[in-house]
Amino acid sequence: MQLTLALVFLPGPFKDCLDALEGGYTTSGMYLLKPDNSNQLMQVWCDQRHDPGGWTVILRRQDGSVNFFRNWETYKQGFGNIDGEHWLGLENIYWLTNQGTYKLLVTLEDWTGRKTFAEYASFRVESEADFYRLRVGRYHGNAGDSLTWHNSKQFTTLDKDNDVYAGNCAHYQKGGWWYNACAHSNLNGVWYRGGHYRSRYQDGVYWAEFRGGAYSLKKVTMMIRANANTFH
Repeated sequence: MQLTLALVFLPGPFKDCLDALEGGYTTSGMYLLKPDNSNQLMQVWCDQRHDPGGWTVILRRQDGSVNFFRNWETYKQGFGNIDGEHWLGLENIYWLTNQGTYKLLVTLEDWTGRKTFAEYASFRVESEADFYRLRVGRYHGNAGDSLTWHNSKQFTTLDKDNDVYAGNCAHYQKGGWWYNACAHSNLNGVWYRGGHYRSRYQDGVYWAEFRGGAYSLKKVTMMIRANANTFH
């Protein structure tokens, strides 16, 4: 299933959501983007409310309505519903993050309503030729750092094993991610209602430094924003 496209007029195309914000579009919603040096037209959700606005959402989990246990091609192209649960697609993320310098904001909410965040000073992925290898910079936040362990790792799915573990981490974690051996974070895992879950493997939507690997979070987002004056 590809990303669901709305048959309505969307503002754009902009190079990212910050470009839209600076153009006077201050409402969060669906926008059309076309990154520099790309023929990719992509539909995204721009979060213009989260201070200071200009955030392009690349992942949203909130209700378990979308299955995230997908193959390589689906993770490459993207899937889900832009106004709900979705993964923007590795190819789209590649084009977005390689037109300038971007930071990453991960927001997390547990089942008691507690909210935390992890921000990374830089974030990009390499091209498909390098299996969308992850590059993240310095962490700060109050969620704990569960992504740096995955830095410089390639993306792995059920049908394309690029992790450093003897088996395929995607098989055990039930998602697609920049698995190491295997995961400190698994935001594309199985959305379990209620938090604590019982499973043969740690396959929930978790951020190990916040609530541990056996606790599946209620809401998570990954959003990127261009650092000022960084476009090529």
